[in-house]
Amino acid sequence: MSTLTALPPITGAAAWRGDTLSKSQDWVYMLSPEQLVELEALGQRFVEEDPDLRFVQAEDYPLVACAEAVEEWGRDVDRGRGFVLVRGLRTDLYSDALSAAIYYILGLHMGDPIRLNELGDLMDSVYATSTKTMDDPTALSSKVRDKLVFHSDSSDIVSLMCLRPAKSGGASCLVSGAEIYNEILRRRPDLAPLLLEPFHWDWKRQDHEAPANSYTSPVVSLAQGVFSMYAGSLYILTAQEYPDVPRITPEQIEVLQLFDEITYEPGMAIEMDFRPGDIQWLSNYAALHSRTEFQDHPEPQRRRHLLRLWLSRNAGRPVVPGFGKNGVVQVREAPRDGKPEHPEAWFSIKQVSVPRLLS
Repeated sequence: MSTLTALPPITGAAAWRGDTLSKSQDWVYMLSPEQLVELEALGQRFVEEDPDLRFVQAEDYPLVACAEAVEEWGRDVDRGRGFVLVRGLRTDLYSDALSAAIYYILGLHMGDPIRLNELGDLMDSVYATSTKTMDDPTALSSKVRDKLVFHSDSSDIVSLMCLRPAKSGGASCLVSGAEIYNEILRRRPDLAPLLLEPFHWDWKRQDHEAPANSYTSPVVSLAQGVFSMYAGSLYILTAQEYPDVPRITPEQIEVLQLFDEITYEPGMAIEMDFRPGDIQWLSNYAALHSRTEFQDHPEPQRRRHLLRLWLSRNAGRPVVPGFGKNGVVQVREAPRDGKPEHPEAWFSIKQVSVPRLLS
């Protein structure tokens, strides 16, 4: 342990503060008219052909006008600040299926979609169907209006597309993992090495159909000089409810409490309101994300509705063995361990118009 106490701080674009980043719009990419024409034409063809989302490939829907933009977004996500917001799609003129088709095509070019849950969904509707709060262990974060704590998802990239915003609230909040880590180094360098050791994470609470109660991962990976973070103390703490999970130590509790304290300090996070058509690409290794509480319109067709993708991205990022949840997620082509496909799994782009009524 003593050899790890002199850990270096993280420098570069990924170590940012929200109060500084919010003073500019460098993280917003506006689509051009030429790019819109291309995406709308490809999206319309995608809807008409209705390919199986498990097997369609990026080369089936090649990009020309958007090719350089996709490369730029990838650089921002992989080696820059860790996220980018793409703006300008005219979703008020599209069907939901066309919006979803454009989104999935771009997703194919940003990475390879992976399954979002044990049902096998390759795209998810973030659409509130429940009045539960996150204090309820049976609540699913994508189906409630409650605020969410900062956390990481289970993929290289997590992405959201806004079809319709909330009546009020529902802002997307991001915070730099590297900057949180730097603050811990400044204040408690003795505790920082604990973040590089494995923790047990609650898998059942993240996915009710998970095949095990928990999985393990460190919070921080330092591999070949590259920093990555996988965080969300809620799921570490709720994993303690399972008798087979080892008890966390007082020092581990202390560093998790400090982590959360720093995360929520004023100025650390950046907050952005989603507009219709906005697409957010986010590296799960670089930034944590959350959402503010929101109020919906009373009419079902006007309620807040986002789409979500998880992407595996072959960007050559080194991480320590057993890092994050990548080891337990499912690839898109086949269900886990040869199990039969779930009859309700989302494999067609046209399923966007019917959000599943989960609670």
